[in-house]
Amino acid sequence: MANMELITSVTVGSGGASSVTLPSTGTIPQTYTDLKLVISARDSRTGISVSDIRFNFNGTGQGTNISGKYLYGNGSSAISTTVSGNGELGFGDANGATASTFGNAEVYIPNYTSTTTYKSISSDSVAETNATAGYQLLLAGLWSSNSAITSITMTPFTSPFLEGSTFYLYGISSASQGAKATGGIVTSDSSYFYHTFTASGTFTPITALTADYLVIAGGGGGGGDGAGGGAGGLRCTVGATGGGGTLETALSLSSGTGYTVTIGAGGGGGGSSNPGSDGGNSVFSTITSTGGGGGGTASGSSTGNGRSGGSGGGGSRDNGSGPGNGGSGTTNQGYAGGVGIYASPAYGAGGGGGAGAIGTAGTSASGGNGGAGITTTIIGSSIKYAGGGGGGSYNSSAGGSNSYGGGAGGGGIGSVGTVNTGGGGGGGSGGSAGGNGGSGLVIVRYAV
Repeated sequence: MANMELITSVTVGSGGASSVTLPSTGTIPQTYTDLKLVISARDSRTGISVSDIRFNFNGTGQGTNISGKYLYGNGSSAISTTVSGNGELGFGDANGATASTFGNAEVYIPNYTSTTTYKSISSDSVAETNATAGYQLLLAGLWSSNSAITSITMTPFTSPFLEGSTFYLYGISSASQGAKATGGIVTSDSSYFYHTFTASGTFTPITALTADYLVIAGGGGGGGDGAGGGAGGLRCTVGATGGGGTLETALSLSSGTGYTVTIGAGGGGGGSSNPGSDGGNSVFSTITSTGGGGGGTASGSSTGNGRSGGSGGGGSRDNGSGPGNGGSGTTNQGYAGGVGIYASPAYGAGGGGGAGAIGTAGTSASGGNGGAGITTTIIGSSIKYAGGGGGGSYNSSAGGSNSYGGGAGGGGIGSVGTVNTGGGGGGGSGGSAGGNGGSGLVIVRYAV
């Protein structure tokens, strides 16, 4: 899997810009394999909706040694023509287009560091007027030079580029280059390598290392005519908090040993008169996270109690023997589900427990919200995981919800938990089925 890193960017300010050079100072690092440009641009050309963006490399003069073929279409007709000597490699919106719209282009340049071969170029551009027409340009080009590319200058057909135009230059490299292990989807930054498993596999260190981890089990399914499913159990070494409130200790792993990674499936939502099923366990090495408990149902002969799990399923509204209780969570992995209620008009079921909080009790207005999950920075940015599913309600009023991957409870069929978050499924309302739980996830990281 490739790794894409931002090298530099420019946003055109007030007054516009007659051209943009990347980088604005210095040269492009020669440490990547390929380059990618992402452009959103508009220039001052009038009387037309689209306009050319023209390129030169290394300050050699506009279009020098650049040639190619492009296919251009507007949705009703298309033409094919030749690029030769003007460096036209992309489109932007012209000032004749609808106000405040910008054309977009992506330009890919592989093998840009070579000093023995010419540089092939591919470009995909779109421009539209937000009114009557849209345009697309697909280009295959060639820079007939054996020089490595050290700078890129872009010039509008009619100067200047207008304020708000943006230009981003990325370097592409093999993310696994320099990695100390194999397995999963490999990405990296200046501090860590990350191995993300969305499906079961094996993590094998090439050298002994110490690894942080996030292990999330599959979320429980929501109950039919019932409560939200509990989130999958969550164990983590990085973030504001771990599942159940406790961060764990990084693992010391041996060189050449294959460590099993198992991704737990989300539990199935219950039919119109069935509780939700439990989610599957997720495993990394010696770390096991427990699948979320299924949500209870108010119909049929089943108990209205939520099932226990990594986080517990919510309890249903009254099924003839009183409202159901929430299932319990697992210590240091998640919390209990919320209780149901018997109170007109909604007779709300409880929300499933989350990795960070107990599920909310049902109310007379709606099903309870699923318990909050947790936010972890294990991959650098903050991402929310493992929220409980929202509870359903008797009269199909809006069910509970949360923003951590758990499915919302019905008005009708419960929503599914988000894939690879461990979110619980939403409970069904008014005799409708519950939603499936979201599948689990494993992330392993170690220092570069």
